[in-house]
Amino acid sequence: MKTVAISILGTTKDRRGKSDKRWNKWRPNISMCQHDDLLIDRLELLFDNHSKNLADQVTEDIARISPETNVVHHRVNFNDPWDFESVYSNLLDFARDYAFKPDQEQYLVHITTGTHVAQICLYLLTEAGYFPGRLLQTSPAQKNSNLPGQYQIIDLDLSKYDQIASRFQREHQEGTTYLKGGIETNNQAFNQMIEQLEQVSIRSDAPILITGPTGAGKSQLAQRVYELRKQRGKLEGGLVAVNCATLRGENAMSALFGHRKGAFTGATTHRPGLLMEADKGLLFLDEIGELGLDEQAMLLRAIEHKRFMPFGSDKEVSSHFQLIAGTNRDLIQLSREGKFRADLLARIDLWTYRLPSLRERIEDLEPNIDFELEAFSTKSGHLVSFNKAARERYLNFGRSGEASWSANFRDLNASILRMGTLADGGRITTQVVEEEIHRLQIKWQSPQIKSSLPFARIETLLGRDRIEQMDYYEQIKLAGLIQVCEESNSMAAAGRKLFQVSRTAKKSNNDSHRIRQLLDKYGLKFDQLNKT
Repeated sequence: MKTVAISILGTTKDRRGKSDKRWNKWRPNISMCQHDDLLIDRLELLFDNHSKNLADQVTEDIARISPETNVVHHRVNFNDPWDFESVYSNLLDFARDYAFKPDQEQYLVHITTGTHVAQICLYLLTEAGYFPGRLLQTSPAQKNSNLPGQYQIIDLDLSKYDQIASRFQREHQEGTTYLKGGIETNNQAFNQMIEQLEQVSIRSDAPILITGPTGAGKSQLAQRVYELRKQRGKLEGGLVAVNCATLRGENAMSALFGHRKGAFTGATTHRPGLLMEADKGLLFLDEIGELGLDEQAMLLRAIEHKRFMPFGSDKEVSSHFQLIAGTNRDLIQLSREGKFRADLLARIDLWTYRLPSLRERIEDLEPNIDFELEAFSTKSGHLVSFNKAARERYLNFGRSGEASWSANFRDLNASILRMGTLADGGRITTQVVEEEIHRLQIKWQSPQIKSSLPFARIETLLGRDRIEQMDYYEQIKLAGLIQVCEESNSMAAAGRKLFQVSRTAKKSNNDSHRIRQLLDKYGLKFDQLNKT
């Protein structure tokens, strides 16, 4: 395999006059061809129009000391050799036009000559792979030495250097541990997913899609990705997080993209919007499947072009943000139904990671219990732990078929919070555990307990994920409210049934207003409930 060197002519270091005294002085491009253990078969010599005579002299001198080296001239004119953009562009054009043959030749990029700007550009282009080779650094020989100089070949494949590779591996492990919240998880599939996500978080700023059931930890993972990227200097801005399920109608457009004063009734001031707040930072859109089609279209443009139009404005604004989207819904199915744009899905589906439920990684129950206990202890200011029998009882129940962990890690967090609060002297006893198991059994057996009430109806109206975030008591109240509204022909009639006692204590009875307020809390309208 032939060795080809690519080098810029040194207009100062290679210029040593025309007398024989020039042979007593170190000249980078000449000495590069004088080493017995480094045979240069071809030298691609780059110079501008003003250095033709010097290039000819260097070529003749190389022919004298290394006749086997073929010197090929290339005219590369730098308008300003100290202008980074100009120099980089010229060298990039040279690299793209050059017919590299890496299967037949090995390339050495000489970074000793040229301005410091040119040397930096050669380094960057080699690191990026535009010059498919290694770096060659030459230097004068030590004093009183008859050698032609010294050289060092630098391979930018850092994985070949044991110490650097070891450090990369250590940083990768630290990043992976950080994304897992410091929890030593045991589920192999989950660990492999997090290991890849760590690499993607550091190396890519493309959108990331995190799927999985409610309570699986999507928000926490997005927060850690942001903090990891911030630590590694990949982001300057902040983290902006929003649950798209809370955005409806004009409020969604305004919240995401901002609005101008007077854009609609009530728009009394300018609002920058969440995308603008996320400039140079990270935008986490949880439950992205809840966005309307209009918002989806604008979001797609903002992702692809980093530009969008605030509501009510006639001028575009720009924001450079990274997007992490979260969802517990099947976006592919929504796309088939026309409820989610296929082009937006294709854009955010580059890196997709599904977080498994707690049941799917039940082997990680114990380390997550320890994590929640430590978090509770830190927050409460005193150490809380299980006694041996209580821990064993709780673990056995948590791993059994009785434990559905329907809200996943939210269930676990709430469970540890309750037991920690009831732990006298910081010790969770078997009695505390038995009481907690009873609470969880009631919660998870709720479909049978609730069979007499229209719980299926409220799940249809609000969605299962939102229902699971409500207390059982609140679910009962809402189910009763809906049932009465569906049986009544007006809000006033429903109010008379529901407030038959409290309304008598009021001077003015506006039963319709009270019903409307209750329904508004859940985003419901009487017309969609009334059956008559």
